[in-house]
Amino acid sequence: MPHSLVLNIIPQSPISPGYLSGKHVHALFLTLVSSVDKTLGDRLHADKTHKAFTLSPLQVSSNPKLQWEHTKTIEAGTPCWLRISLLDEGLFSNLTQLWLNLNPTRAWHLGAADLKITSVLGTPQSTQPWANYCSYSQLYEQASESDRQINFCFYTPTAFRQQEFDSALPTRECIFSSLINRWHKYSNIELSPDITQAIFPSYFDIRTEIVADARSKFIGCVGNICYRILGEVEPLKIKQINAITDFALFSGVGRKTPMGMGMVRRLKTAPRKTI
Repeated sequence: MPHSLVLNIIPQSPISPGYLSGKHVHALFLTLVSSVDKTLGDRLHADKTHKAFTLSPLQVSSNPKLQWEHTKTIEAGTPCWLRISLLDEGLFSNLTQLWLNLNPTRAWHLGAADLKITSVLGTPQSTQPWANYCSYSQLYEQASESDRQINFCFYTPTAFRQQEFDSALPTRECIFSSLINRWHKYSNIELSPDITQAIFPSYFDIRTEIVADARSKFIGCVGNICYRILGEVEPLKIKQINAITDFALFSGVGRKTPMGMGMVRRLKTAPRKTI
């Protein structure tokens, strides 16, 4: 069962921009895991290929737009949040004690800063659209057999590995291959092998963004892109396309999703302006 959990956080000391990068948030998550299961934390750290989780960058609650880079220090006492999605039901079960027994007085660390986790949201919220959960079977059964419109918003820079290099262009093959691979990795529901052949782009308003750290630069796209299912397509295949489209909320797409990249969500209506 995929879970999308939102941790509400209050920094107890200032967090400088240097500690707000994806690698530091990733380290915080592994520390949380290791606090209840050190073996699991070590295994997640060692796994370089199949990551059963994704993370968001740390967000300031008062900011309506997602930030993937911070240029200013987050001051002590500023309400923040962090999204953690878990794609493997076993991973969620292993961490149950963490979510149930989080001590709001315990200090965690993001770089040199102390943090307190005040609450964890795991169900849909009117004010927090990133909190959710749904089993793979529910995602599949609830998926529409007739909806031919697919609207995506890329909230953090998204890129896809193609052979030896990254591509920031969200082609049909890149997006849906990423979703299908993760669906098959963590779900026992098989999809038809050719379900993406009838998907064609109908609208896009995207731009490239560069995320730089001390060692490298990551170039990805953000913005909106829409696809249509065209031609004579059987309802079963339309259902499967809609199922993996809804799955994107949990799985993200592309590279470096455990570092906050590739955050994407389906939009109910087709956008007509940039984010």
